[in-house]
Amino acid sequence: MANKENVKYLIIGNSAGGIGAAETIRQVDKSGTMTIVSDEPYPAYSRPMISKYLAERCPLERMLFRPADFYTRHNINALLGSPVERIDIARHSLQLASKREITWEKLLLAPGGSPIVPPIEGIGLNGVFKFTTLDDAKHIDEFLNQHPGKTRAVVIGGGLIGISVTEALVKRGVGVAVVEMKERVLNTILDEEGSALVDQVLRQAGVEIVTGQTVTGVKSNPAGDTAGAILGNNLPLSCEMVVAAIGVRPRTELAAAAGIKVNRGVVVDRQMATSITGVYACGDATEAYDFIYGENRLSPVWPNAYLGGRVAGFNMAGQTKEYPGGTAMNSLSYFGLAVVSAGIVSPPDNGYEVLTNRRGSTYKKIVIKDGHIVGMVFIGDIEKSGIIFSLMKEQVNVTGFKKSLVADDFGLASLPEEIWRARIRTPDALVSPGKSPAGELVYK
Repeated sequence: MANKENVKYLIIGNSAGGIGAAETIRQVDKSGTMTIVSDEPYPAYSRPMISKYLAERCPLERMLFRPADFYTRHNINALLGSPVERIDIARHSLQLASKREITWEKLLLAPGGSPIVPPIEGIGLNGVFKFTTLDDAKHIDEFLNQHPGKTRAVVIGGGLIGISVTEALVKRGVGVAVVEMKERVLNTILDEEGSALVDQVLRQAGVEIVTGQTVTGVKSNPAGDTAGAILGNNLPLSCEMVVAAIGVRPRTELAAAAGIKVNRGVVVDRQMATSITGVYACGDATEAYDFIYGENRLSPVWPNAYLGGRVAGFNMAGQTKEYPGGTAMNSLSYFGLAVVSAGIVSPPDNGYEVLTNRRGSTYKKIVIKDGHIVGMVFIGDIEKSGIIFSLMKEQVNVTGFKKSLVADDFGLASLPEEIWRARIRTPDALVSPGKSPAGELVYK
């Protein structure tokens, strides 16, 4: 077949997981041929930065996850804007939509997630958008430039993506109503008290919040443009634009069609290997080991994708490494309110101990089970959250000093000497959770 090539390492995906794998492979194998395939046309960029692009028209150069010359410096053939059509496991072959064929020795699947778009009437109208990629942010930006003035938006979903795009729109002078199906915003990463604090900040910024409702349709004006959203109770919300921000689902279609084991995500072992020899996976599309639950789970956050990519890269290059495990964790800031959460934030009543400290808009919560931290929420003052996450990650028994963990003056000195001395020797342990390797705040 024309346009056929053979590479040692083939990576599908150009975000945190794919880049983590590529960097690690080059640590071990300086010369093995490598190709990265991505359906997006851009060099690797930090996805959390798309809100800054929309809010501030942040240039692509500031959004890049790695320098522009990353691919040439690492001798990587980057096929950007090249969607994958299918994978043939038996032939170790990948076919692009362009009909170009690539065969591989080792393959990494890091395709990420795709936005969930509700199947409602009017979802295809002009003025209806998604918000997971740079192109999505560009499309909204173009719309706002064409409709200056009194633009009003309805955001479907009060989760991480929904609140992120809400802040960006408010900064652009857009009036926003957030419609959340559950009873509170950010319900998957915060407890009731944490959600209430974020709700208060949003309302103070002029955001209308409608909970316990769904959008069942988008109505149009005579010109065929978006003119409003219809709620489940048949009440209308007038608007000129709608953003579907319900969340993302793992992109598992390629893997499933190729016969790779898929559950909710692509199933991997502790070496990030799939059910097919020589094929690895990482990132939002995978079910990988969660150290809190002790089992494989979806954990679609940037740091886990990057670490999983590095582990996959080592194993692809012949150095056996195990994924230590990740867990749900996020670090973000909305309208100046900093939030960190990780692990189990709303535990069942039995078998868990909950410690809290609430002072005004500052809130700290730590969840403990069998002497070990299994969940945390920090809002307002997040300075020491990195220490708590380190104790959680390393499964340190905190029974002897647990009450100090939520104290106002908590710090390294609050820990037993053998613990804080170890953290002084390894300062990386103090890095706050949820930061991408590019240093940007993470949402998923």
